[in-house]
This record gives sequence, structure tokens and C-alpha cells, in this order.
Amino acid sequence: MAGQLKEVRNRIQSVQSTQQITKAMKMVSAAKLRRAQEAILQMRPYAQKLQEMLSNIVSNIEGGADLKLAEERAVEKVLLIVITSDRGLSGAYNSNIAKLAKQTIAEKYNTQLGKGNVTIWNIGKKGFENLTRSGYKTNDTYKDLFLKLSFENVQAVAKAAMKGFENREFDAVELVYSEFKNAATQRFVAEQFLPIPKVQQKKGAKKADFIFEPAKEELIAELMPKILNTQLYKAVLDANASEHGARMTAMDKASDNANELLKTLRISYNRARQAAITTELTEIVSGAAALQG
Repeated sequence: MAGQLKEVRNRIQSVQSTQQITKAMKMVSAAKLRRAQEAILQMRPYAQKLQEMLSNIVSNIEGGADLKLAEERAVEKVLLIVITSDRGLSGAYNSNIAKLAKQTIAEKYNTQLGKGNVTIWNIGKKGFENLTRSGYKTNDTYKDLFLKLSFENVQAVAKAAMKGFENREFDAVELVYSEFKNAATQRFVAEQFLPIPKVQQKKGAKKADFIFEPAKEELIAELMPKILNTQLYKAVLDANASEHGARMTAMDKASDNANELLKTLRISYNRARQAAITTELTEIVSGAAALQG
């Protein structure tokens, strides 16, 4: 009986220690989430408006401009930029992104492993580890980007993707990441990066008549790379905020589960202690009765 009491007591101490860790991690993630949330909420309207403007320009231009980044061609080689996190303990966050990447490859490009026509650039270690284990053609050049998250480092990834598309190393480039909604909710999306998506014109709608200043070619050459850099940076900030939100939620649930487990263990401990006390009293009474006899 003493051994059982000691075992339950040790389990209670272990759960309490784990609960202290989960509570501390929740507080750290909450502090980081606040900064990450402010960054993406400030960036998102600007990035979305720029992307909308670029899509409108590309959709309404007919020839006479260098639109290499908007060139649509038969898709034979694909690049997926998969954005996950460097750390775990964030629930199903990383596995959901990896699952979406695999689903996109299987359904959209109908590709079997080993063909080598899908290349994956990973931002974040967890996605790299998951997809490498699954046998996909991965690249670890940018997987440590979150260690030094800055616009310049993200811009380097975007420039490399644009260069690969222009050199026909890839016929399509997609982003796979999670869009931040709130601390408890993320939306996992696969978004076209290149060629620049065009706006679908409604039947009978007139095309917008743009006045270009400076010249059309000069303006497009300047705008396209900058807007695409901003689009990728927005996706990385979305993923960063989503990661901290997912981890904060996961640690909050883990702390609640630890509380429930502690209640159960304390009930078990009290029952075992009561049983031990009852046994000792029975032995004492039995001994006294034997002496009197």
C-alpha cells in the first residue's frame, strides 16, 4: 500500500512540473503572438491591395509589355514554397500544412513520388523534416529563415523563385502556409505565386483603362518584383502569427488537461491513503482484541 501511495505521489509531482512548463510556454507564446499579430494586421491590407492592383494591371494589358512573370505555360515543373515553424508543441499546425502540401501535389498536379518534377523549398524546419521523410524533393537552403526573420531574407527567397520561373526552371510556383485569423483559428491555404494570377473578367465588363506614368514597361518592371516580395513576406508573417497562436492554444489545452489529470490523481491518492489508514486501524484493533483474549 505504501508503494502505491508513493507511485501516485510521484505522478502528481510529475504532472505539476509539466503543468508549470506548459503555463510558461503559453505565456511566452502569448507575448510573441501580440507582436506577430500586430505585424501581420498592419501588413495585410497593404499587401492585398498591391496584389489586387498587380492582378488588375496584368489582366488588362494586351501585349507591348514584358510580362515574363505572368506568362502562362504548360505545367511540367512545379515549385512549392512550404512555410511551417521551427519548433513543435503547437498541436496539428505543422502536420496540417505538410498534409495540404502533399494533397496539393497529388490532386492539382497529379504527381507520383520519384518523378522529380515537384521541388519543395521549405521555410521552417518542421515542414522540411516531414516532407523529407515522405520522400519529396526538398531544399534546405531557406529552412532556417525564422532564426533571422526580416524582409531582406524573405526577399532573397522571392527573388530566387522569380529567377527560376523566368529561366523556365519552374512553370508554376505556389505558396503553402496558414493564414492567421485569430489565436485559436488558422486557415491553411495553397496560393498561386507565379505566374501572376489574372482577374477573371465578367461577361460584358469593360476593361480598366490605365494611364501609365512613367512608361508602361518601366512601371511594370519596377512593380512586379516589389509586389511579389511583399506577397511572400505577408505569407511568412501570417505563418509566424499562426504558429504562436497555435502553440498558445495547444499549451492552454495542455494545462487544462493537466488540471483534470491532477484531480483524478488526487482522488486516487486520497482513496489509497484512506485505505491504508483503515488497514492500520483494523490491525491495531485486532491486536488489542487478541491481547485482551
